[in-house]
Amino acid sequence: MYDEGMELMTERQWKVWDVMKRLKARSLTTEEAARILDLSARHVRRVRRDVEKRGKAALVHGSRGRQASNRTASSVRDQIVALRQGRYDGFNDTHFTEKLREDEHLEVSRATVQRLLRGAKVAAARPRRPSKHRRRRDRRAQAGLMALWDGSRHDWLEGRGPMLCLMGAIDDATGELLPGAHFVEQECAAGYLRVLRDIGRHKGLPHSLYMDGHGSLFRNDGYWTLAEELRGEQDPTHVGRALRALEVEVIRALSPQAKGRVERLWGTLQDRLCSELRLAQARTHEQANEVLERYRSRFNARFTVEPREAASAWRAVRRGVDLDRLCAFYYEAGVGNDNAVRLQGVVLDIPPGPGGRSYARARVEVRQLLDGSWRVYHGDQLVAQQAPTTLAELRAGRVRKRSAESRAFRKGVGTISPSLP
Repeated sequence: MYDEGMELMTERQWKVWDVMKRLKARSLTTEEAARILDLSARHVRRVRRDVEKRGKAALVHGSRGRQASNRTASSVRDQIVALRQGRYDGFNDTHFTEKLREDEHLEVSRATVQRLLRGAKVAAARPRRPSKHRRRRDRRAQAGLMALWDGSRHDWLEGRGPMLCLMGAIDDATGELLPGAHFVEQECAAGYLRVLRDIGRHKGLPHSLYMDGHGSLFRNDGYWTLAEELRGEQDPTHVGRALRALEVEVIRALSPQAKGRVERLWGTLQDRLCSELRLAQARTHEQANEVLERYRSRFNARFTVEPREAASAWRAVRRGVDLDRLCAFYYEAGVGNDNAVRLQGVVLDIPPGPGGRSYARARVEVRQLLDGSWRVYHGDQLVAQQAPTTLAELRAGRVRKRSAESRAFRKGVGTISPSLP
């Protein structure tokens, strides 16, 4: 039964609460709960005892909203990062910490230095080498603990129609081909967002997603907006933003072999589904999707296996969470003096707010939904909607960015300027 108090909890707190309930029901072990929450087993036991005593109140940290008394000053943090990128470039973290203490008279711990540098995207000078030994990875014990998703571009129609890409996800524990599988022209962000939305609607949210390094999932470019430069961190992709909002852990595969189960799925489908499409004489994108939707249930009946543990780990989507809004393209924009937002060649008019309020010069959140329609939010308030503006396959809009060369020039000018008379 749904608990009304869940609406007051953050996604992270909801996730912890869900895991604690499963732990109490003995559908999860302490070690599995620790892996899901990225905590130690000892910490999980401590949280469980606290939740049993105080309920949901135990999930709100006592220091929430208060700044740590021993927090390193921002000027010192900036100085440490600047020294590591300049004079001490190439020093490992321990050596650099010693030099800060000895030569720069900055008393900071190695752990603090490491956290600051990794947070500023300064890579370790000598990263640890992974073990070369590899073995077949065991399936997760419960359905919903991990899903794998990918796209497969292939001549699915065998020359009868256009080249297509099949976007889909598979449950690691059972091998089930999950809802949301569909054909698109190219592997893209809209395809991944649709898969995520449909899984959330029909199954719930997985605790983690295993994926490759496709540009729709991870930023692989060297381009930064001015806001990203000032913040020192690139924005996530549209898909990454949705996964972060829904508290789904992201696991990145470093090779095709690492995501072997979803790769084997494509091999099976390129045999059997191609035959089904040939049998149905599918020639168009729409016809291929109709065949796929009919075939998915037969595929699962044939290839799905029973998980080691019968209890399901799918996490229910909280009431009030709008999957259409989260699984959509996200943009920030300013409202003009005419109460209109201009974005990607589209003009979105915002009607008067309560009491005839104007939104001129306000910063708003613009969402383009997967059906192509537009929504404009001011905070959490929906202030404008507009019908789809294109009939073509949905693509993420371009954002003006600064190239790596431009950023290097800007940094060089900033270094030279203080030395000028």
